[in-house]
Amino acid sequence: MGEPLRFTKISLKNWKNFREVNAALPIRVFLVGPNASGKSNFLDALRFLRDVVAVGGGLQSAVHQRGGVSAIRCLAARSQTEVHIGVHIGNTTHPNAWGYELSFVQLNSQEKRPVITRERVLRDGEVILDRPDSDDAEDRERLTQTFLEQVNANRRFRNIAEFLGTINYLHIVPQLVREPDRSVGRKNDPYGGDFLEQIARTSEKFYTAQLKKIRDTLRIAVPQLKELKLWRDARGTPHLRGKYEHWRPQGAWQTEEQFSDGTLRLMGLLWATSIDKGPLLLEEPELSLNAGVVRYIPQMFARIQGRSGRQIVVSTHSTDLLLDTGIGLDEVFILTPSREGTVVSPAADSWEIKELVDGGLSVGEAVLPHTRPERAEQLYLFGDKE
Repeated sequence: MGEPLRFTKISLKNWKNFREVNAALPIRVFLVGPNASGKSNFLDALRFLRDVVAVGGGLQSAVHQRGGVSAIRCLAARSQTEVHIGVHIGNTTHPNAWGYELSFVQLNSQEKRPVITRERVLRDGEVILDRPDSDDAEDRERLTQTFLEQVNANRRFRNIAEFLGTINYLHIVPQLVREPDRSVGRKNDPYGGDFLEQIARTSEKFYTAQLKKIRDTLRIAVPQLKELKLWRDARGTPHLRGKYEHWRPQGAWQTEEQFSDGTLRLMGLLWATSIDKGPLLLEEPELSLNAGVVRYIPQMFARIQGRSGRQIVVSTHSTDLLLDTGIGLDEVFILTPSREGTVVSPAADSWEIKELVDGGLSVGEAVLPHTRPERAEQLYLFGDKE
């Protein structure tokens, strides 16, 4: 079995925080930056491509979910109104096996649908699709759909669509796991509304084996946990049951309603990493977790990637997560807001950061001070009387 596909490059123009981005992406990526710098929106560019190829999705749905073209377009775009996303897909030995580019605009203020201004596919550097074409010129309605999302049109490059469809984004909100009725009707909700249903939809053999592995790992962070099981109530709704050591000899059972935020977040992270295919996009996996656990998350990623070759892209604010000496400066991208949009640069491009790491600091200690907002110390003034 050959090395799996991954994103090797990304280019963005007028996408949310970013006026222009061109970045080569390694197999493991850590995104750091101040609040509202665009870490989530960087991940969302990749999610957007997944939503374009999703069953029941497509370009119109993907744009609508995000509030329309005007909500997507960068505020610094000025007169250049096209939104552009481009990716190269390949692996270490063949980094440019595929290329996909998509640009679109809003037709006009009355007709708010996005219209494609360019859709381009490359295979081994050779252009195999370049739209608009002559047929598009005769029927402009065709430009409201990508060929990527159409099974009858993407046969020559269906590998791209299938790859994009494997992207997995996760940002578990514990309260949604505890109260799944808040997300009724959602499927594969990245915020955890149907997290337990996602587990239950797999085969009993698979989820039983995975829950055993998750239990064994969770016991590092939650030593009292002895058993972890999935069960359905009288309505057929799935629940988790965890058995904890207790003063009573038989122990005590709890459901997900009693699980801590950290336990549920860590469970979600472990479940997502148990699926050995497709890029995994994670938002701040350190949330609600003890620092002693957080610092070993990158090593867990490295073991997963050693087994599966799966690409992992992570946003973080955590120095503890970036303490691992195995993290390279080429894996860390610093997002720096400016009046012309957020700038994305590899930490390896900074001689100052290189010197700090060579001097003995961890990557986190060297990088995260560069993401500190100016005048952050003035927060303590909040509440003072004028």
